[in-house]
Amino acid sequence: MSFLWGLFCRRAPFSPGSAMARLGVLILLPLLFDSVFSISFFLPVRTRKCLKEEIHKDVLVTGEYEIMPCVAGTGSRSKIKITDSSGHILYSKEDATKGKFAFTTEDYDMFEVCFESKSQMGTGRVPDQLINLDMKHGVEAKNYEEIAKVEKLKPLEVELRRLEDLSESIVNDFAYMKKREEEMRDTNESTNTRVLYFSIFSMCCLIGLATWQVFYLRRFFKAKKLIE
Repeated sequence: MSFLWGLFCRRAPFSPGSAMARLGVLILLPLLFDSVFSISFFLPVRTRKCLKEEIHKDVLVTGEYEIMPCVAGTGSRSKIKITDSSGHILYSKEDATKGKFAFTTEDYDMFEVCFESKSQMGTGRVPDQLINLDMKHGVEAKNYEEIAKVEKLKPLEVELRRLEDLSESIVNDFAYMKKREEEMRDTNESTNTRVLYFSIFSMCCLIGLATWQVFYLRRFFKAKKLIE
């Protein structure tokens, strides 16, 4: 692990080869530690990066984050903030280094997790920070070990509870997809009806305009005595 950490934080002149090497390590990390599902990225100083995800209504969301400076004593400070599409703050922490968060969604919405880096130093070069973020929601966010202790469940009963929650989650996902499909179908049918009515209205306008032109030209030519 110390080798990987040193490879992440070693500062070297930028080149496509070094960038590909870092990207390769980031891709291999999930393979090396398949029990950890997380996102890792570098956060340059005085920048802000956000991650967005759509989550259903009444879903438990838990997360754990860790912000690690590549060089200690650089004076870099980071802030984490979680908001919904309306701007409501669900979690916020200044000078964040490591912590956990949890909340339950009130409606189907787009949620945003933002990290912002600040530095007290001047214009000198400040190393990037490595952000590790682990987020879970729905069945994955539930602590079944704690549920088993509280309700005194046997291992088989815990697995059955997990399968039951997973099945309920799948059913809810299919119900939501069916609802969205019905909404999209209604929208398509409404659009088709409006297009049909607009086409009929356009044809009536064109026929009316053509008829008016015929009568107008007929009267004009009669006034000029070009036709009888």
